Amino acid sequence: MEAVILCGLQATGKSTLCRERFFRTHVRINLDMLKSRHREAILVRACLEAKQPFVVDNTNPTREDRKKYVETARAAGFKVVCYYFESRVAESLIRNESRPDDEQVPSPGIKATAARLELPSRAEGFDEMYYVRIGTGSMEVQEWRDEV
Repeated sequence: MEAVILCGLQATGKSTLCRERFFRTHVRINLDMLKSRHREAILVRACLEAKQPFVVDNTNPTREDRKKYVETARAAGFKVVCYYFESRVAESLIRNESRPDDEQVPSPGIKATAARLELPSRAEGFDEMYYVRIGTGSMEVQEWRDEV
């Protein structure tokens, strides 16, 4: 049983990694799709009760944002894994502009998330952590190093 928490600015590759790595094995939990925290909580609870692996595909910029997932998943006996996506505002804005119009995030939203963004740490309760960078046509995933 595994709970995966994605963390990073909009347009950094979180949903792409989710599709590439977890599509066949984990339930995707995403506020863009669910539209409310109430629906999100119902789906998380269902995954925990069913012992179903899930991935939280949101920005999760602060320790407090991540805490609710980490604590409930650990209490249910899940391994909790964090993927932090390299989050550079200028690059996110460029990638965001290349998205279809109906998938673009307003630029002030990306900047506001960047202002709140806190690097995750093992002290939050993660069993495993990874750092993700988007390269030219590829995505590089490496084990988290505290000096990242």
